[in-house]
Amino acid sequence: MDADVSDSPGTPADPDRPDHSAGGGPADEPQDASGAAPRGDAAGTPKDDGGGPEADGGGPADGTWSARPARGPRGRGRPWLRWTALAASLVVLAAAGVGWWLYKKLDGNITTDTSAAAELRAYEKERPRPVARDAQNILLIGSDTRSGENSAYGRDDGGSQRSDTTILLHLAADRGSATAVSIPRDLMAEIPSCHTDDGKATTKRFAQFNSAFELGGTACTIRTVEKMTGVRVDHHMVIDFNGFKDMVDAVDGVEVCLKEPVDDADAHLKLPAGRQKLDGEEALGYVRARKSIGNGSDTERMDRQQKFLGALVNKMQSNGVLLNPTRLYPVLDAATKSLTTDPGLDSLRDLYDLVRGMRNVPTEKVQFLTVPRRSYPSDPNRDELVQPAAGQLFTQLRKDEPVTVVPPEEIKSGDSQADHSSGNETSGDTTASPTPAPTYSGSNAADDLCGS
Repeated sequence: MDADVSDSPGTPADPDRPDHSAGGGPADEPQDASGAAPRGDAAGTPKDDGGGPEADGGGPADGTWSARPARGPRGRGRPWLRWTALAASLVVLAAAGVGWWLYKKLDGNITTDTSAAAELRAYEKERPRPVARDAQNILLIGSDTRSGENSAYGRDDGGSQRSDTTILLHLAADRGSATAVSIPRDLMAEIPSCHTDDGKATTKRFAQFNSAFELGGTACTIRTVEKMTGVRVDHHMVIDFNGFKDMVDAVDGVEVCLKEPVDDADAHLKLPAGRQKLDGEEALGYVRARKSIGNGSDTERMDRQQKFLGALVNKMQSNGVLLNPTRLYPVLDAATKSLTTDPGLDSLRDLYDLVRGMRNVPTEKVQFLTVPRRSYPSDPNRDELVQPAAGQLFTQLRKDEPVTVVPPEEIKSGDSQADHSSGNETSGDTTASPTPAPTYSGSNAADDLCGS
């Protein structure tokens, strides 16, 4: 029998295969230095007896010879593999390019507030020292500038602006809770000497809180908050009207409930009573309206702002926005377009790290409250802090201690902390005794704006 059936009559010769002689060995085998050809077994498999000379001394037995060459027709085939690999490489490169473009676009949206950073460095010795390691305090400032696209919301006084909403956001060191404390714009406060945009120094004064932003910008507002609270502000963000609108639109609106219909020309708001979903423009009017919703007070407006922000946070978490890049991108794009931050938060990576640290905070642990305050005796249209309640709250934030926030109706007489929205004082100073921490009236992100 022949060694290879392919050599039988009628079978086409394979030019890439060796021609076997009748004796079963290759006819044109490669020769070694002695002129002898390497030998294999009957099946054409190279023999390997350990690398030494073959038993009959006929040639090398190092296993390097094969009856079939290493590259035959099958080795040169399968071009689709090469094309598939090339196509996959192009897809990966294209995805990486798009990802990089999106990253640079979002990163470039953010405005860095270098002037505030320089101003704060100049007053570093006056600023409070951080107490709780890894806890973070971020000052969120909603600007009411009427310049540019925001001119539709009121008169533009030469580009001047005041802080319409100011929130001190405390992130616990273990990221198990987040506490947002609103500071009323009408609160009377000690405003230090600051520098205006043209470099002139202002005089120290006791004035309405939001005038600090108008006088000396972000740095002056931060120094005023630090002087008031003793809390070190680690970072700050300033966002204008359009940024807020776009964020609401990016999550496809937020549901609210209205007890009565609203028609407020100043707030650009006209809504029927009942449950409804607000888009960005409507949401902005809803949180800014003062005289047409509720009792017309700034206290009621701040409570409404807090609850709406809680609903916005809740929707972002419940709908998986923070974990879904395709849904997170529009939110980040909207936020970064109208965002001004300090150099420590002026990159997409910095913001992502911040969001990542907050995404696992339970919604019931995202709390909102307003500093304890009451009407200012000399001017009922202004507020003043209620002590010692305000001081206790600031101490808890500074030391990263838990803050208990419950709905106003759950605040009972005799508790260590009275209902702040009514302006009542506490029953006494509890800082000197080991009594439970005060309870503050407020809300959390798990609350339903419609109460159901």
